[in-house]
Amino acid sequence: MGQTIHNRNFKPTPRLWLWFCLFIFILSLAGCTPAAQSAEPAAISVTIMADGQQKQVSLPAGATVQTALEKAGVALGTLDRVEPPTFTALTSAASIQVTRVREEFEVEETTIAFETQTVYNESLPDGQTMQIQPGQNGVQQITYRRVFENDVEISRTIFKTLVLSEARPEILMVGVQTPFIPITISGRLAYLTAGNAWVMEGTTGTRRPVVTSGDLDGRVFALSANGEWLLYTRKTAPNPAAETQDINSLWVVRVTDENPVPVDLKAKNVIHFADWVPYSQLSVVYSTVEPRSTAPGWQANNDLQRVSFNNSGRVVKQEEILPASSGGIYGWWGTTYAWSPQGKELAYARPDSVGLVDVDTQQLIPLVDIIPFQTRGDWAWVPGLGWSSDSRVLFTVVHTPLPGLSSDEASPLFDLTALVVNRSQAQAIPMVSPSGMFAYPTPYNGENPRLQGQIAYLQAIFTEQSDSSRYRLVIMDRDGSNKTTLFPDSGSPGLDPQKAVWGPQPQGDSDPWVAVYYQGNLHLVNPLTGQSQQVTGDGSIGRIDWK
Repeated sequence: MGQTIHNRNFKPTPRLWLWFCLFIFILSLAGCTPAAQSAEPAAISVTIMADGQQKQVSLPAGATVQTALEKAGVALGTLDRVEPPTFTALTSAASIQVTRVREEFEVEETTIAFETQTVYNESLPDGQTMQIQPGQNGVQQITYRRVFENDVEISRTIFKTLVLSEARPEILMVGVQTPFIPITISGRLAYLTAGNAWVMEGTTGTRRPVVTSGDLDGRVFALSANGEWLLYTRKTAPNPAAETQDINSLWVVRVTDENPVPVDLKAKNVIHFADWVPYSQLSVVYSTVEPRSTAPGWQANNDLQRVSFNNSGRVVKQEEILPASSGGIYGWWGTTYAWSPQGKELAYARPDSVGLVDVDTQQLIPLVDIIPFQTRGDWAWVPGLGWSSDSRVLFTVVHTPLPGLSSDEASPLFDLTALVVNRSQAQAIPMVSPSGMFAYPTPYNGENPRLQGQIAYLQAIFTEQSDSSRYRLVIMDRDGSNKTTLFPDSGSPGLDPQKAVWGPQPQGDSDPWVAVYYQGNLHLVNPLTGQSQQVTGDGSIGRIDWK
C-alpha cells in the first residue's frame, strides 16, 4: 500500500502570503455591486384652476408655483391673486387656484340736500316764521371704485368726491318773545351769527343776510373802509382723500349787492390775521399757518401775503410781503399785525415783542421786547394792538414781572402801555397797571370832536387770573386819565375777550356808539353817557365790525 507523506515542517514564505492576500482582495472586489447613482427628481402632477378651466402639468419636485403657471401658459394680471403664492416650492402633487381680480371706476352725480337754518329775530312777533332764503340742493360727483373677483363684484367704495355746486340752506327767521326798540345807526354794521354774516343799515331793526353758508369760523371778519366789501374766513369741509386737512379759506363778498355772491381769494389756513390794505383798492393782506395733527392744529408761518382783486372778484395779483420765519419764542403760535390809520405804518405783535414791519426790506423792527407768558397749555399769548388817530402812538399790552416769582414768564400781571413811535424807536409809557392780558386797546379814529383822543379797552375783573377772567368795557383819555367803566354793570357777568368796535360818525344829533357782544347778543354802548342798548336776542353772535 502506498503511503501518504506529510511534511510537518512546511512554512509559507512572505511572498506567498502577499499573493494570497492579493487574491482574496480581488475576489472581494469581484463580489461587490457598483454604488447606487443619485436618482433623478421624481415628477409631480400639478392642477391649475384658472378662468373656469382646469389644467394639468407635470413638473419636477421642487419647482415653484410661478414655473407651473408659465408651463401651463397662465398669465397673471396686476391685481390677480394666486394661492399658494407664486414663490412657493411644490414638493408633491398640488392644486393652484388663480383668482382674477379687476377694478372699475363708476361716476355718478348725486344731490346734496339743503339744510334748514333757523335764525331768531327779536323784531318779529313771538312765534312768527318768515322764510328769508329758499333752500337749494347742491350737486356732487362721486367716483366709486368697484372690485371684481372672477367677474363677481366683491366691493364698492367711494374713491373721490367732487362738489359741483354747493347746497344753499333754507333760512327761516323766527320771532322771539322779547322785542327791542330799533336804534338809528350810521354806516353799515356787520355781525356774525350762527356761522352766517348779516348787516344792519339805517336802524338796528333793518337787517339782512349777506353770507348764508353757515360755516364762517370768525377767524377773520372785517368790512372794507367804505363798508362795501366783507372779508371773512370759512371752515374747510373734511377731505377724506387729502393727507392733510386745510383749516379754512379766505373769502370776500360785496355786501351792497342785492344777491351777494361770495368770492374765493384762493388763500387757505388764515388763523391770526387778515385785513384790508388802507387806501388801496380791493387789496388784502394776510398771514398763514401749516395744518398739523397735533395741538393747537397748526404751525404758524409768520409770513405776510398780499392779494388784490377787481370789482368782479377775480384775483389779479398776489405777492409776498414777509417770507415765512420761525417767529421767535413761541413762534409756532403765530404773529398778528395792525395798519396805522394813514396806512403808512404796519405794526406787528408776537409772544416776545411788538414792533414795526419794514415792508421795503422785509424786516421786523422791534420797538419793545416782551416777556413771553407761560400758558402751560397749547396756546400762546399775543398782545393786542391799536394805533392812535395820528399814527404816532401804538397802544398795546406788555407782560410785567411779579417780584418774588422764580420765573418772570409765570407772572400774572399785564399793563396796557403806550408806545410813542419815533421812526424805529419808541418810548414805553404805562397807561393801565394792571389791565389784564386781553385789554385790546382801541383808540377812536373818527371825526366826532367829543370823542377825539378817547381809547376803549377791556379791563380784567380778576387781574391776576386774566387768562380766564371776564372783562369790563372802559373808556379813557389818551393820557390814561378819566377812566370810566361803561359796560356791563357792576355785579353782572363780564365780557368775553374781544375788541370793542367804534361806530362811524353819527348823523345829526344821533348818539355815538361802541359795539360789543355780550352773552351772544349785540349791545350798543354810548361812550358819553354809559347807557347801553341790547339790539339782538338770538344769543349766537361772535364777531362784529362797523364802517
